[in-house]
Amino acid sequence: MPQQKNYSYDVIVVGSGASGGWACKRLTEAGLKVALLEAGRPQSDKNFSEHKPVFELKYRDRAPEIVRKTRPIQVKFGVCNEYTFNWFVNDLEEPYTTPADKPFDWMGRLRMTGGRTNVWGRISLRFSDWDFKASSFDGYGENWPLGYKDIEPYYDLVEKYIGITGSAEGLEHLPDGQFQPPVPLTCQETLFRNRVKEKLGRTVMPARSANLTKPINGRGPCHFCGPCERGCMTHSYFNSAFTTVADALNTGNCTLISNAMVYKVLMDTDRNRARGILYIDRNTRQAREIHARTVILCAQSQESARILLNSATPQYSNGLANSSGVLGHYLTAHVRSGGGSGEFPAFGARPSLGGPIKPLGIYIARFRNLQNALPYKKFLRGFGYEGESSTEFNWKAPGFGEAYKKALLEPRTSIDITGFGEVLPRWDNFVELDSSVKDIYGIPVLKIHMSDGENERAMIQDMGDSAGEMLEAAGAKNIRTYAHPSAPRWALHEAGIARMGADPKKSVLNQFQQTHDIKNLFVMDASGFTSNPCQNPTLTIMALCVRSCDYLMSELKRNAI
Repeated sequence: MPQQKNYSYDVIVVGSGASGGWACKRLTEAGLKVALLEAGRPQSDKNFSEHKPVFELKYRDRAPEIVRKTRPIQVKFGVCNEYTFNWFVNDLEEPYTTPADKPFDWMGRLRMTGGRTNVWGRISLRFSDWDFKASSFDGYGENWPLGYKDIEPYYDLVEKYIGITGSAEGLEHLPDGQFQPPVPLTCQETLFRNRVKEKLGRTVMPARSANLTKPINGRGPCHFCGPCERGCMTHSYFNSAFTTVADALNTGNCTLISNAMVYKVLMDTDRNRARGILYIDRNTRQAREIHARTVILCAQSQESARILLNSATPQYSNGLANSSGVLGHYLTAHVRSGGGSGEFPAFGARPSLGGPIKPLGIYIARFRNLQNALPYKKFLRGFGYEGESSTEFNWKAPGFGEAYKKALLEPRTSIDITGFGEVLPRWDNFVELDSSVKDIYGIPVLKIHMSDGENERAMIQDMGDSAGEMLEAAGAKNIRTYAHPSAPRWALHEAGIARMGADPKKSVLNQFQQTHDIKNLFVMDASGFTSNPCQNPTLTIMALCVRSCDYLMSELKRNAI
């Protein structure tokens, strides 16, 4: 083996979100020296505004066009508003492109320590072998190069640390975890749960969420103030900025380099090894290099793929670590454009402008194409639902004067459910570099090609139909359902464009998210997913990352990297 060079760091980690934070925590607590490159600014509690009243804002959060001037894509993501817009990427400075006939909203692009964990929805669900080995059940695509037993202990580890509220349901296809006590269901949600189970045999449960219901690691339990996406001074939800990244920094082994726009992975000239990273300082616009023994990309699926594509060399002319030609292909997200709502009895609930607000409501587990049931002929795989009940004032009350005031106070209680469905990996959903467009840092941008297939269209229709079926079974009134095409607004859960696999000719990464081609280069975000099951991906991103870091450390110890 060639003699190792002397580097300032053992590992460079690019990105400080769900996976980047865990990589830094796991490696630095083991004694490794880590440089953490983050494209955004440092995050701190002083930036959190979950308790800030709207009247203290300059525009009272009533002028979305002000945000839209610089963030026309990000503002479509409901949590990018006057409170938080400066956490998000400036779409004009950092654009991307799409074909005219395939619009795609790349939302949730953060430029703060913690990445998307600052504003994520916090639903935390395990995958099962129905997901990892889905191809064995229905014949489509590829199985993952690992199974549930391989990742189960890492699910346990991550859940115990971050704190997941939930209830045990005993479902093989949605495994139970290490739960804190669940957030109680409302009367309407309980009614819905019981009737849907009784009449349709489907499982409705309290949402499994990364919100604490009891203290852990110095973090307080959720106090139901509402807007989690604006931060949390009591650190009651999981955000890597004040958990995993903070732990890594506290070891003294982690150096956080903020405002570092990573351009490319640098390669040794005399051997097939990554030697570091070239990045652009966002403040000075100066190019800088940093070197380490190992490089881990955790930048978010499209961003990591963009770095690899921009890192092309004479040996890897179509993108670094891309001897398979697969890099950039098989882009998946989640379809979330089918669902419904209906009105329920108030059961004594009264509307309030200042009452407690639950962080999340219910989750309806997948019920299509499962064991001991006939395959659903209209599509492969399945979907789940996220939902919640709410009690509002009767804002559409008729009349005026005393009659209007009385009618306004009559509660309007409803349940709203939205489906989240699996998108099948397809070669023709992909990203590539658009060499004709660069961001303000001079880095070529991505061109994103994404569209629904026949399977997704059939699934979305069933999301709407099944939502109506469940609401009717629960006794709801004034039921409304919808089933719209996904484009351009998908569910942000992008994955799969540097997929894992056992065969280097058909994949970019092995089961430990190590590139087949370059042994000291890893990609530990969702771009490694072989498929993208209907469950939200973040918990699995974190568990896979910890598993891969343990493998990396074992390989470093025996000088195999």
